[in-house]
Amino acid sequence: MITRNTAEVVTLDELKNLLEEKDHPRAYIGFEPSGLVHIGWLIWMNKVRDFVEAGIDMYILEATWHAYINDKLGRDMELIRAAARLVRKVLEGLGANISKIKFVDAEELISDKRYWEILIKASKNTTLARVKRALTIMGRKAGEAETDFSKLIYPLMQVTDIFYLDLDIALGGTDQRKAHMLQRDIAEKLGFRKVVAIHTPLLAGLAGPSKRMEAIDDEALIDVKMSKSKPETAIFVHDKPDDIRRKIRKAYCPPRETSFNPIIDINKYILFAQPGFVLHIERPSKYGGPIDITSFSELEQLYKKGEIHPLDLKNATAEALIKYLEPIRNKIENDKEALEIIAKISGRETR
Repeated sequence: MITRNTAEVVTLDELKNLLEEKDHPRAYIGFEPSGLVHIGWLIWMNKVRDFVEAGIDMYILEATWHAYINDKLGRDMELIRAAARLVRKVLEGLGANISKIKFVDAEELISDKRYWEILIKASKNTTLARVKRALTIMGRKAGEAETDFSKLIYPLMQVTDIFYLDLDIALGGTDQRKAHMLQRDIAEKLGFRKVVAIHTPLLAGLAGPSKRMEAIDDEALIDVKMSKSKPETAIFVHDKPDDIRRKIRKAYCPPRETSFNPIIDINKYILFAQPGFVLHIERPSKYGGPIDITSFSELEQLYKKGEIHPLDLKNATAEALIKYLEPIRNKIENDKEALEIIAKISGRETR
């Protein structure tokens, strides 16, 4: 349950030893409250639900000051805190047991002098070059710190968050790997446990890559992954059904190509991550007629062989995603505060 639907565990042996040693390990994920919630966030939210069901003590850090450093929502702390409340509501709509999750505002951390003591000690045990390389965790390129020194504090804050909360497991997308590895590198020097790092895959934006790629580095990933600052290339959890159909119809989905294909990714990381999910695809009789696909591997093979047309896959994916998002959409549409927050922060997202 802990490792399913993940991209990497550093390391699996350490995780097994941890679970033998502790009945209720402490895990966390930190997120920047930076705007509306898109479906890429559902990947980590589902892992949070898995962790809770597996008996892990789960902490979610509402990284408000991190978002401020990263210039989110115009550095308006009122909007940043409102965005954090919206994430809680989405988690509830997704079915997560909120009562078993400890939410921590970054304000609580930075108000304690011990937090800054740990941060300074962490900074004494790394280099400027290493911190610059880690800026991709915040969706920034190394050169961006040249005009804003605060950006260099961000990776060290993320490492300090883990130390301060006394965690056993750090959950995050693969884009957070450099922060987790930095924590592991300096943990023993400061007398802390090396955190077990569990990374989830990232969802590509609907526009796809700007050019054909065989692989992708951390800086290129910034432009490829789904982002709320590019609303037409993102699907938000509160989007109306017709908006979802429209966005998916326009999405990048080349025939026979499964790499960096956002429609394939939605199926792999969200839809087929549901136990027992079946994708029903309507096809013209000349292409074999309707088909029910019961596993992602089956979908992948059929698509690679050209037995599923991109438009048929798009239509099926849109309908399945609409159904999947229905509980979240209903939660939001019946929550006055959630609707007010969405109205307040819509269009305010920044890269």
